[in-house]
Amino acid sequence: MVRFYLVLAVLGILLPYGAFVPWVATNGLDIGLFFGEAAANPISVFAWLDVLVAAIALLGFILVDGERHKVKHRYFAVLGTLLVGVSFGLPLYLYLKERQSFQSQP
Repeated sequence: MVRFYLVLAVLGILLPYGAFVPWVATNGLDIGLFFGEAAANPISVFAWLDVLVAAIALLGFILVDGERHKVKHRYFAVLGTLLVGVSFGLPLYLYLKERQSFQSQP
């Protein structure tokens, strides 16, 4: 599972930024345009709200579960969620947790 989560974390950063970087290359860092296009129609708003709720739930999970299981470097997953998104933060946290439990096995 360690490798599986690591592969998902890599994909979780490459795929979203694979779409975002070309948009920035075309439009620059036009925040108004970004939010305008992100909320262009009801289905876009639906998707963004879904991601927002998932990100809030994930941040709570990382903070509580990470403290409970003393997951080292869990704050990287918090930063990853805030800077990239759930697609990176969740598999990164699961990778860190699984790696720690794997390393502590005799």
